[in-house]
Amino acid sequence: MSTLHFFKGHGTENDFVIVPDADGETDLSAAQVAALCDRRAGIGGDGVLRVVRSAKDPAAEHLAGEAEWFMDYRNGDGSIAEMCGNGVRVFARFLVERGLAEAGELRVATRGGVKTVTVSAEGPVTVDMGPARLPGSEGIGVDVEGRVRPATNVDMGNPHAVVFVEDLAQAGTLYTAPAVTPAGAYPHGVNVEFVVRRAPGHVAMRVHERGSGETRSCGTGACAVMVAAARADGAEPSVTGEPVTYTVDVPGGRLVITERVDGHIEMTGPAVIVAEGRVDLSRL
Repeated sequence: MSTLHFFKGHGTENDFVIVPDADGETDLSAAQVAALCDRRAGIGGDGVLRVVRSAKDPAAEHLAGEAEWFMDYRNGDGSIAEMCGNGVRVFARFLVERGLAEAGELRVATRGGVKTVTVSAEGPVTVDMGPARLPGSEGIGVDVEGRVRPATNVDMGNPHAVVFVEDLAQAGTLYTAPAVTPAGAYPHGVNVEFVVRRAPGHVAMRVHERGSGETRSCGTGACAVMVAAARADGAEPSVTGEPVTYTVDVPGGRLVITERVDGHIEMTGPAVIVAEGRVDLSRL
């Protein structure tokens, strides 16, 4: 395998290299993934979405009865991630545009479980991200301009530390991962979201994604931010019996996040396929 067929897509400018591999014949190393995602010497992307039938991948064959397709997601540095909210929307859009699935409701297997995605023929894509978990935030903090601020610990199938600030510039450059305390709180790394309030039910965020650095958007991060903001505002749909919706602005656009009464988080936003091509892996 020297020539790789690929597509390029994005959701609120969180961009991905998409690798069709229906029968599970493509084995990309971490180094090859990182090379593909390199924005100067490769194609460029925040991560790689490998499109493979669940039955053809050992990581997802146990889910084949629930979802035909598995999103094998890799971060920009080649590491494996459990889930990617923007990625799963782009993945579903790709399936529909390539005739691999019908528009409407479809199910996608991920390392974070099976996700139900609703894809219109055109326009936004909605994904049921499942319920958020709040494992407990006592003692969790993020260094903001040399001062540790309390953070909300939210698990969306992958870990997030959400910290509220007065100005998004306080996040700094985000070239490197923000310092999170205590040191062993997240042994496998964590996504860190910096959040400001715009209006009731409306927030804006920046994010450092583990394995990718600062990205223009993070779907699971936006969901984690919505849950953290709702709890800070005293809203908990499973208790009040009323769903709650927040608008979350990211550098690459806007996402609308709803927490339902059953605890499931629904995320709605754009998903666009923008390019198709071939790349010689030996030249990366």
